[in-house]
Amino acid sequence: MNDDLKKIIESSTSEVIPGRFIYAKVSEAPQINNHFLVSKDKDEITVVTEEKNLEGLKLIEKNKDYWALIALNVSAPFYSVGFLAAVSSAIAKEIKDVLIVSTYSKDYILVQYDFLEGVKKVLLSLGFKEK
Repeated sequence: MNDDLKKIIESSTSEVIPGRFIYAKVSEAPQINNHFLVSKDKDEITVVTEEKNLEGLKLIEKNKDYWALIALNVSAPFYSVGFLAAVSSAIAKEIKDVLIVSTYSKDYILVQYDFLEGVKKVLLSLGFKEK
């Protein structure tokens, strides 16, 4: 990891968002208010939401695993070349799958819920501070 990227990570924080999240494929886009993510492309509508919100969805299918959601509050969004590669590689090497969602001002990672504690340790070893 280069020095610039190391500095960015060390000035960034990670924050576990409470709840267990599920990926669901639905037949109709819901109101976004109760969900972390609603994504629609030409093939499908995907919702990432807490398990308690599944009842209100027109569910086609859901992923069998529960996911933990971690916000990465990046000190220099858009100007962090290699940031997500470094984070996802470190998690994949030590733990398991990592799913990534980027917004305008932060990145989110989703990891299988059972691996949350291990992922927190990986993030701390990279230099993130817990929020």
